[in-house]
Amino acid sequence: MNKPIRTISMFCLLLFVALMLNATYLQFWKADSLDDDPRNRRVIEAAYSRERGAILVGRDPIAESVPSDDRFEFQRAYPVPFRYAPITGYFSYFSQTGLEQSQNEVLSGEDPRLFVTKLVDLLSNNPNKGGSVQLTIDADAQEAAYEGLDALPGAVEGSVVALDPSSGKILAMVSLPTYDPNKLASHDLDEVSDTYDRLLADESEPLLNRAIQTTLPPGSTFKLVTAAAAIESGAYTADDLVPGGATYQLPLTSGESGLIDNEGRDCGTDRIPFKQAMAQSCNTTFAALANEVGADAMIEQAEAFGFNSDYLEDLRPQARSVFPSEMDAAQTGQSGIGQFEVRATPLQMAMVAAAIANNGVVKRPYIVDEVQSAEYDVLEKTDDSDLSQAISAATASDLTALLVETVENGTASPAAIDGITVAGKTGTAQSGQDDVAPYAWFVSFAPAEDPQVAVAVMIESADIPRGEIAGGQLGGPIAKAVMEAIIND
Repeated sequence: MNKPIRTISMFCLLLFVALMLNATYLQFWKADSLDDDPRNRRVIEAAYSRERGAILVGRDPIAESVPSDDRFEFQRAYPVPFRYAPITGYFSYFSQTGLEQSQNEVLSGEDPRLFVTKLVDLLSNNPNKGGSVQLTIDADAQEAAYEGLDALPGAVEGSVVALDPSSGKILAMVSLPTYDPNKLASHDLDEVSDTYDRLLADESEPLLNRAIQTTLPPGSTFKLVTAAAAIESGAYTADDLVPGGATYQLPLTSGESGLIDNEGRDCGTDRIPFKQAMAQSCNTTFAALANEVGADAMIEQAEAFGFNSDYLEDLRPQARSVFPSEMDAAQTGQSGIGQFEVRATPLQMAMVAAAIANNGVVKRPYIVDEVQSAEYDVLEKTDDSDLSQAISAATASDLTALLVETVENGTASPAAIDGITVAGKTGTAQSGQDDVAPYAWFVSFAPAEDPQVAVAVMIESADIPRGEIAGGQLGGPIAKAVMEAIIND
């Protein structure tokens, strides 16, 4: 064999080997990841040809597959689209989000827990059906949260989260603005593409689930964490006096730039009762307390509540709430009032309130209560689990007393419920930008002596004059409605 033929033969052999290696890599090593890739059209087309399982709230589907008379056999439908879109996400020809993505194996029927169902379908020559997912959401609480947030004036950007303190069940999760997932699940692919492009270009980010994907300065609601650190240090109880005063000069600073005030609230001149400091949301008190306990103790306490970690496993993606490290004394003081670089999701702040309500135990939040077969037989039920003992039961009791005082005689009074003892805290966080209004926050739980629900409300933007933005006035009534929906259920 002459040299040119030998060279061409070797080249062809190398091409053949490369082809075999590539085929082996794609079919064996990459097969699972390619199947799971939401851009895989072949997988999606196959999924459109089977009856995808339902996502249920109570007995009612909030996502289901209905027969279709076009080239696909089934159409994904969302009966209550706007209220639940941030939770369900959407199942479209192009991609999936929310629970449609995180629970795809169950809904599509590919989950190993559905093996028996698949086998029965195969033997009986019936088409394979997906399993269903039962959520922890309480329909009445979800409605109260959605209607309360939506009733605010203008184009509202915000979120509400409600938790069962004793289990971590997510009872409500609302995010505005929202969208209609039916338009993204349409079989008119041009319409889907146009709708997606429009939503993606919208500056208000309607595709974002603000409950778990938006982090903002939590403002005075973070004073719960600062108070927890101060009491856990052993230096204070709810009945003690704490630093007061009209102003507090941050360490390492001078002049107006480092001066903390209380915006006219009554915070005494020297030492004041802890209950007064919480009820009046005294910035001077909590900036001073943060520096007393120190940066290390502050970050340890914040992380015990869940900051700087991931904890939501059944609905993704989750943004991490942030408490900064390596702060100087001035930054530590600012962090004590929920400013500087402290950032939290509404879910995180609901977890802080829930932990106080649950004797200091932080429960892992979850939204999928049960995995069911296509016939609604329970295949697996989620067990609650502890994330941490963030504070002692005694500290939780002290904090509850402070928060009850804040509702009964302080800034959180709009959340008061007749005949029910409510614990709550307001927050108004500066955005740090002159052209961006402050963020309004509110956290609460009730009944204080036997908590059934903890709530966090975050209002990022609404058509409200800057001077009228206050967590109590805006978020308090929403939290109250959600708490009543659970307590009166």
